[in-house]
Amino acid sequence: MRCPFCSHEDTQVKDSRPAEDAAAIRRRRQCPGCGARFTTFERVQLRELTVVKKNGRRAPFDRDKLFRSVQLAAQKRNLEPERIEQMVSGIVRRLESSGESDVASSRIGELVMDGLKNLDSVAYVRYASVYKDFREVEDFRDFIKDERLEPKGVAKTKGE
Repeated sequence: MRCPFCSHEDTQVKDSRPAEDAAAIRRRRQCPGCGARFTTFERVQLRELTVVKKNGRRAPFDRDKLFRSVQLAAQKRNLEPERIEQMVSGIVRRLESSGESDVASSRIGELVMDGLKNLDSVAYVRYASVYKDFREVEDFRDFIKDERLEPKGVAKTKGE
């Protein structure tokens, strides 16, 4: 593997171990050229996935983009990165094992919503606000009410 720092052609594997519940292999590498160390992950890819956007445009599926969007929703929450990684890996496995190469972006969004609902309610609402394109404060209130995410024991304001 090429070094990401100096582009040296050959790097050495210093350590390998299972990651993501044995769904991937984490490798620590070192470059003999510049001495830099970095980590790579090796994962099984069952099929090439193509995302079909709402406007019909097609794009290659990008696991890292999915991970970043979930990470952004979970920002400043007390969630271990491993739990986010497990959720993303589960979504990717479900998509790859579905038998379809073309996946609607809405399907990916629903899988993320399901995963976040079970992981963290604040991250779930944050993701939903972008995914469902909330425009007003009432959109948040209605979503929380419809999803029954209201905290127990919270007094309702006048007019509710």
